Amino acid sequence: MKQSQHFLDNAENCAQLAERADDEPTYNRYKRMEAAWRALAKEQDWLDGETSPSEPQRELSAVPPRP
Repeated sequence: MKQSQHFLDNAENCAQLAERADDEPTYNRYKRMEAAWRALAKEQDWLDGETSPSEPQRELSAVPPRP
């Protein structure tokens, strides 16, 4: 399995944890972690030569509102 896939799996786990969060700070924490894992996966694909450089990443601290 590619390293980036491990990162994406971690991101998905964080997304699931966010949906089960009991409070807003916990939700926000997991969403920031999810965004960070996705950014790492994208960077790893670039480092592995699988993608080309793209636009700068959006700020990781910006958390979407809870649905």
